[in-house]
Amino acid sequence: MTATATLSSKFQISIPKAVREEKHWQAGQEFVFIPKGKGVLVMPVPELDQLAGIAKGARKDDYRDREDRY
Repeated sequence: MTATATLSSKFQISIPKAVREEKHWQAGQEFVFIPKGKGVLVMPVPELDQLAGIAKGARKDDYRDREDRY
């Protein structure tokens, strides 16, 4: 799917309807903008309950800490 939008004089962009519907994005949802090379990655900020269990199975030993950096 290819969709385009134009930056307004108020520096606003409307997300095309097809993209909003495919991603199930809603009005009032918060997004983060991450610069990537010549572009920007736009991602919704997850709700706290969506993060539950995200590190399940992660090893608690042998991890890097700030103390082992130069």
